[in-house]
Amino acid sequence: MSETAGSGSKRIAILGGTGALGTGLVRRWTQAGHAVIIGSRTLEKAEAALAELKQVMAEWGATKLDVAAMENLDAARAADIVVLTVPFAHQKSTLEHVRPALDGKILVDVTVPLMPPKVGTVQLPPEGSAGMAAQQLLGETVKVVSAFQNVAAHHLQEGHGIECDVLVCGNDKDARAEVIGLVEACGMRGFHAGPIANSAAAEALTSVIININRAFKCHAGIRITGLDSAGE
Repeated sequence: MSETAGSGSKRIAILGGTGALGTGLVRRWTQAGHAVIIGSRTLEKAEAALAELKQVMAEWGATKLDVAAMENLDAARAADIVVLTVPFAHQKSTLEHVRPALDGKILVDVTVPLMPPKVGTVQLPPEGSAGMAAQQLLGETVKVVSAFQNVAAHHLQEGHGIECDVLVCGNDKDARAEVIGLVEACGMRGFHAGPIANSAAAEALTSVIININRAFKCHAGIRITGLDSAGE
C-alpha cells in the first residue's frame, strides 16, 4: 500500500512507526521528501498509521508521498536505512526478529532504557547503553547509530521548526554523517558525539529531561552552544 513521489533518496523503514516518536519521524521525513516505510508488528496497525499520515500530510500541504505500510521484517528488508523506535522492553525481541534483513545496513537506534515506573531515574542496561546492546546483538556487519533520544515526540509531530539538537553516536563516521543528514531533514542540528559507547550519555539525559518536563510542564530538549554548525 503506497504512493510514489519519485524521490531519489534512500528508503527509510521506521520500526515502531505507529508510536508517538515513530509517527513524528515519519511525518518529518515524509515532509522532507524522503521515501518512508511505516513498520509495525502487524500490517493492520501500519496501514492505520499510513491512513492517518495521509490526512496529516494533506493538512500540512504535502500532496505527493512516497510512503508504504509493512510488517516490521518486510519493512526492514525493503529499506536502505532502518530506524528502531520501539520501547526498551521490546528492543531485543524486535531486533532479533528483523536481524536477517539488517546485514550491511545502518540501524538508527532511538531506544532509551526507561524502566517504569521510575522513568525519571537513569537506569542503563548491563551492556552500558541500549545502543551498545544493539551493536553487540547485531554484530559489526550492521552499523548501529544512536540518535533522537532527547527530542520530544510532541515537537516532531508538529509542522514547524524544532529548537533541539541531536547527539549522534556510532562507531562508523560515515554512518553518523548520514544520520546527521536525516536529523537536518527533520529541521534540527545533529552533532557527531563519538562512538556507540557514548550513547550512554544521550540515553541518560532522557531521564533528566523527563524530570525537567515534569517540573516546568514543558517538552524540553538540548542545545549545543558555542558553535555555528555541527561538526567533529
